[in-house]
Amino acid sequence: MNQPTCDLTLSPAGRRLRVAAGSALQDVLFEQGVEFPCGGRGRCKSCRVKLLKGRLQANAEETKLLTAVELADGWRLACRHCIDGDLELELAQWEMPILSDHSAFTFTPQAGLGVAVDLGTTTIAAQLLDMGTGNVLAVATALNAQARHGDDIITRVEFALHGGQTELERLIREQLGRMIEHLLAAAAPEQSLARIVLVGNTVMHHLFCGIDVTPLATHPFEPEHPGRFRFSPSQLGWNFGEETMVEFLPCIGGLVGPDILAGIVATGLHEGAGLAVLLDLGTNGEVVAGNRDKLLCTSTAAGPAFEGARISMGMRAATGAISEVQLIDRAVVCRVIGSGAPRGLCGSGLVDAVAAGLDLRWIEANGRMTLAGAMPLSGPVALLPQDVRELQLAKGAIAAGLRILAARFGATLADIQQLYLAGAFGNYISRTSAQRIGLLRTPVDRIVPAGNTALLGAKRALFEDAAAWDGLACRIEHVALHEEPEFQDIFAEEMRFPETA
Repeated sequence: MNQPTCDLTLSPAGRRLRVAAGSALQDVLFEQGVEFPCGGRGRCKSCRVKLLKGRLQANAEETKLLTAVELADGWRLACRHCIDGDLELELAQWEMPILSDHSAFTFTPQAGLGVAVDLGTTTIAAQLLDMGTGNVLAVATALNAQARHGDDIITRVEFALHGGQTELERLIREQLGRMIEHLLAAAAPEQSLARIVLVGNTVMHHLFCGIDVTPLATHPFEPEHPGRFRFSPSQLGWNFGEETMVEFLPCIGGLVGPDILAGIVATGLHEGAGLAVLLDLGTNGEVVAGNRDKLLCTSTAAGPAFEGARISMGMRAATGAISEVQLIDRAVVCRVIGSGAPRGLCGSGLVDAVAAGLDLRWIEANGRMTLAGAMPLSGPVALLPQDVRELQLAKGAIAAGLRILAARFGATLADIQQLYLAGAFGNYISRTSAQRIGLLRTPVDRIVPAGNTALLGAKRALFEDAAAWDGLACRIEHVALHEEPEFQDIFAEEMRFPETA
C-alpha cells in the first residue's frame, strides 16, 4: 500500500514539496535550509513558521514561548509539529554562503583523484581534484546534517552525551558518502579515487571517527585519542573501491583540531622567520602563534557571539542578515545580505554595530549603552545592551589569548608580522571595526583575510606524506589558558573597549 502524502508550500519562496504524511516538520524544513539552533528542543523561537493554510494545533510548549497575539496570527514552532495534512507556511528562506577555496599551491603530481573535505560544525565544503594536475574538477557544499540536533558545538556535544553520538556519526558519514558520490558522478565517473582527506574541529573529528566526546565536555577538555585516523571505505559504509584511502588528520591539543593544523600549513606559519598568528573566530576561538622555530596554540571559550548566537536578533550570515554597518554623516547605514528586508544581525554586522556605537558615544568603553533601551539599526533589528555584553565576553577572551601567546615569545601584539584571519567570519569581518572594539590590536596592514585555510590545507595534505603532518602536530605546544595565572586579569582588561578610535 502506498504511503499517503501531503502537499507543503513554503512562502515567500513559492517552493512546493510532496512529503510523506506524518513527517516531522523539522526534518523537512531542515533539508530546505532552515536552522534549528537549540536542536529542536523547543527552547528557542528561531524555527517559527506562520501558518497560512492548513492546520497546526498550538501545543502547551508553544503557549509558553509564543505570545497570544503570535499564536492568533498563526505562528508556530516547526520543531514541535508533524505534517498530517496539506500546509502552506510562511518562512524566511535563505541560502548560506559556504566558503570554498581555489588557491594555487605547489604539489608533486600523483595518479588518480583525491577529495579534500572541510567538515565544519555548520557547513561542509568538499572538492574533487585531479592529482596529476592539481585542478579542482568539482565542488560540493552543504549544511552539516548533524545541525538538526543543534547548530553549535555545545548543543551538538550535549546531544551526543545523552545517547545521540551514534546518530551523529551515522548522519555525517552518510552525508559525506553521498556528497563524494555526487562529485565523482558529475566530474569523473570512470576514474579511480585514490585518497580522501578530512579536516575539522576536534568535536567533528571525534563525531566522524567514532570517538567518545565525553572528555571534550569535562575538565581538562583534552581528547583521549587526538591522532590521525585511517579508514577503508567499507568501514564507513561507503561504496568506493577498497584501494581508496580515507584519512582524518590529527588534532593538535585541547579543542584545537585538524582544521587549524591544515590552516598552519596553508598559511606557511610554520616556515616563516617572523612572529605570525593564525586566528579562527568561532564558538571556540582558536589561536596559533609562532614561526619555524616555535609554535604555540590555544583555544578560547569565546562563546557563539561571532556566529550570531545568543544575540537578541542574531543569525547566521545568510539572506536577511545585517552584515555591515557604516556611519555616513553620523547616520547608521546597514547592508543586508540579499538586499531584502533585514531579519537579524550576523557576526560581522555585530562587530560593525558596536564599533559604530562607540564612535557615536552611544556605547561607553565599559560597554554600558547610553541610549534608552536599544541602538536602532535597520527595520526591526536593533542592538540591545546584552548583545554588547556578549561581544565583550567573546572579544575579551580572544584578545587575552593573543596577548598571552605573544608574551610567551617575549613580544607584544605590535610585534606580530602577519595575522591571518581564517574561515568565513575572518573573510568578511571589517578589520577597522575589529580594531575599533579592541578585538585585534595588530596594525591593519598586517591583518590578512586568509579564506578557507582548512580546505586549502586538506588539499595540500592529499599530495603529502601523512607522517609529516603527525610530526608537525607534535611540534605545536598547547597552552591551556585556564591554567595561566594572569589570564583572568588580562581577560578583565580586554573586555573594555578602547576609549578612542
